[in-house]
Amino acid sequence: MLRPHRERRKHRVAVQRSTVSIVRVKDGVHEAVREAMRLARWQEFITRGADVSLKVNLGFDLFLPGAVTGPWVVEGVIQTIRDYVGKIYVVESDQVVVNVEKALRQTRIDKVCERYGAQWVNMTNSPARIVPLPRGMAFREIRVPEILLRTEMITIPAIKTHNKTTITGAIKNQWGCLPKLRHNYHLVLNDALADINTAATPRFAVMDATVGLEGDSPKSGEPRVVDRVLASGDFVALDTVVAKILGFEPAEIQHIQNCHSLELGIGRLDNIDVVGDDTLDLNLRFKPAQHNLVSWVELALRKSFVKWLFFDTPIFNLCCWGARLWYYGWYYLVRGRKMRDDIIKNTRYGAQWR
Repeated sequence: MLRPHRERRKHRVAVQRSTVSIVRVKDGVHEAVREAMRLARWQEFITRGADVSLKVNLGFDLFLPGAVTGPWVVEGVIQTIRDYVGKIYVVESDQVVVNVEKALRQTRIDKVCERYGAQWVNMTNSPARIVPLPRGMAFREIRVPEILLRTEMITIPAIKTHNKTTITGAIKNQWGCLPKLRHNYHLVLNDALADINTAATPRFAVMDATVGLEGDSPKSGEPRVVDRVLASGDFVALDTVVAKILGFEPAEIQHIQNCHSLELGIGRLDNIDVVGDDTLDLNLRFKPAQHNLVSWVELALRKSFVKWLFFDTPIFNLCCWGARLWYYGWYYLVRGRKMRDDIIKNTRYGAQWR
């Protein structure tokens, strides 16, 4: 379903090597973001005076640190680029079980937008264009929010494990650029991720690794303080490094290798230079994700002969209600709220959400 609009300059990583920076948070998050972007030479990838879209991760509206991009990281990016670029947009889309407007307010990213004059855009409600995909892995064409075709994108993911893709990072963050019913593509997720990134290719990536999410992510995982910010002009290389430092093998993660094969970036560790405070010897040993009940049931139904009944009829609305009910129970009655409070009360990152 996707390809960049004709007049938009295509961006591909044409170099033989890429650089990924890893910076520890010492004096503050804003400073770490600025240093990570400097080490990754961000001005070589963003055109002076260009309008820029900051693609954040707001994929959970029951607030949990690590599940979403933190406001201090977004603010650090804006502070770094605001005197160099044109208009700044902050963009994200709804999910069938997530109200992104609610998530925006919970994270306080709406306050960051107000403070710096950045414009919030819910891409669910914005105009879109059909973009052909001559080399599409899952789609021949795809609908892309028009704003992504007339701006240069900086993707700002959170560092997390994922129950369908092993990790979710700079590649997976563009999943939110697809239409609201993108869950229909879960059985071809790895190929669909390569397609959306072919059409809406980030020019630069800054990863919020201040608080990550391990275990049964991307929603019902366990927050973990990582104290780092990563950056790169090659979003595929960034995820390759992230997979390695989380304790996974990048060569075995299909969406990374799909993007590598399409020359969207480098998915081989041998061709990546890591700069900053850490090396590839860093091993955070994140707990891998397993399917929670919602994910397990969804995949089972998608593979069944009655798939149409649950996803193509009004019964789907009942399924969404059931999924939301499960997440509410997990959050308020099991673990979610307790883990949220622990991060907010007992770490230096809590202040950004108070």
